Amino acid sequence: MGLEIERKFLVRSGWTPQGQGTAYMQGYLYAGGHGPTVRVRVAGSKAFLTIKGPAEGLARLEFEYPVPPDDARHMLESLAGGRLIEKTRYLIEHARHTWEVDVFAGRNPGLIVAEVEISRPDEPVELPDWVAEEVSLDHRYANAYLSLHPWPEWGSSRGAP
Repeated sequence: MGLEIERKFLVRSGWTPQGQGTAYMQGYLYAGGHGPTVRVRVAGSKAFLTIKGPAEGLARLEFEYPVPPDDARHMLESLAGGRLIEKTRYLIEHARHTWEVDVFAGRNPGLIVAEVEISRPDEPVELPDWVAEEVSLDHRYANAYLSLHPWPEWGSSRGAP
């Protein structure tokens, strides 16, 4: 059984990517509000089908399976309804954790979110100086929500990095 436990933060204004990131394109075949989601993702030259359970605090069930990239692209074109998430992901090592920093493009330009996976909800995490407000429990920053309600449309309720 897969269990994902992660914390999510906005990234401070002025942060710039270092190194080479990986291009991501993903869409949702099913995103049932507070229920499970079914995601198709192309990450660089690899592709995955992921099923995630509803969030319970910082944790949720997650099952991920590799799929042929051509099949994933076809699913995105045919089944995701044009509501795609486009981003570049950068991996950053900081204080014994690997941070995933997503620089969004497409329908969510300007949004930069950092996530860190942890082994238990109460695991201490040393925050890098480039993270800002924690949004772990704000459902609006879930990619499934962003695919339906792009960040630029939120207006003043977006939070400020």
